[in-house]
Amino acid sequence: MHDPFSPTPLPPRSERRAQGRALRAVLPRRAHATFEAPGDRPEHVLQALQASASGCMPHLLPLRYGRMVASPFAFFRGTAALMAADLATTPVTGERVQTCGDAHCANFGAFATGERNLVFDLNDFDETLRAPWEWDVRRLSASLVLAAREAGHSAADAQFAARSAARAYRLHLRAYARQPHIDVWYDRIDASEALADMAADARAHGQAMFAKASTRTHLHTLKKLAVHTPAGWRLRDDPPLLVHTSDPQAEAMLEGVKACYLDSVAPDRRMLLSRYHLADWALKVTGVGSCGRRVLVLLLAADGDDVLFLQVKEARPSVLEPHAGPTVAKNAAHRIVRGQQLMQAASDPFLGWCSGGHHFAYVRQLRDLKGRFDLQAVSPRTLEEIAELCGWALARAHARTGDAVALGAYLGGGENFDEATGDFGVAYADQAERDHAALARAVARGDIETEADPDDD
Repeated sequence: MHDPFSPTPLPPRSERRAQGRALRAVLPRRAHATFEAPGDRPEHVLQALQASASGCMPHLLPLRYGRMVASPFAFFRGTAALMAADLATTPVTGERVQTCGDAHCANFGAFATGERNLVFDLNDFDETLRAPWEWDVRRLSASLVLAAREAGHSAADAQFAARSAARAYRLHLRAYARQPHIDVWYDRIDASEALADMAADARAHGQAMFAKASTRTHLHTLKKLAVHTPAGWRLRDDPPLLVHTSDPQAEAMLEGVKACYLDSVAPDRRMLLSRYHLADWALKVTGVGSCGRRVLVLLLAADGDDVLFLQVKEARPSVLEPHAGPTVAKNAAHRIVRGQQLMQAASDPFLGWCSGGHHFAYVRQLRDLKGRFDLQAVSPRTLEEIAELCGWALARAHARTGDAVALGAYLGGGENFDEATGDFGVAYADQAERDHAALARAVARGDIETEADPDDD
């Protein structure tokens, strides 16, 4: 990182553009299509699944695998570690940015800024790390192909969705390369901007997504998750999705929150939090890749219906670290908070972290004004426009911590990169389907136990 108080300036834009164009000799843009899986793939897949489940609560493993075996796209969402190992074998330019580490298309959505305005952005940073920029783009590309296939779209439409994301990433990164750094930093994709250029069908889906997000307030969550008792508000048990627990590690996480979470948030947030008290807490099941990890819901209450829900999630090392190097952050939770603040245009005002013994966790609001597209219910044209939004959001995030000038010059004004990335998305989606089939066979043989997934919104 450049010292802003050093008398030595960054290289001029002309020099960085030349460096970016020179990278085309290091990695031709058509080479982004390259992917070859190892020959012992089926055994490798099952071993990777077992390794990624290490540390999960054993009683939730059947539910975890039940969610993953549901479809190739669900499997893909739960196998960030497997793809990280695959991405480490693919060619890169050598340029690094703060990556999401799990930039599949379902990890983009709507949420509220501190001013309560809805924006569209990345919303999951469990795997964030400084790493090759290409890895995020490739994971996004493959996810769009799988999402399109799950929605019943044609092969051509699936590939075009992946190509559209790459094109949007390239065009927006080149646009950011021409802007002052401060303008890039403050840029955000608000709801009206996201919907402005959409076709009618896509705009209807977008409006529905943002409208649903606007209803997901703490009061909405209160009605869904809690019950009022003579002693006040209490969380409602809904096993296995939400349960009160005496798990020692969960209790240690809670003690960590009490001990040091407040030190990680701004003084004004500490003042606001001081208005509440801890009324109840429970263990919650979330996501696909996160299923089995310890996630706590904290119900903080004041008077009447004045409540605040916080989510506390255990932090693990990023799946990218074995391939990109260790984090420079203090610990895994600090890595996640730091990465989210670097990449997001506006982070959760209650985002913070804590430690309890040898365990680390990060804290954020639960569900508050959050929403995402229903990818199974969209037309090919709508998925294409969602892909463009995702590509735009990813370019904005990468431009904040990488050299947009060099990368924009490397990507260029033509479509070589877009087409190659679309080809990669198809190739990796094919591999993900084969990997999913390997899991399905293991389940059919009885080697892996699964549990049906309860309904959860």
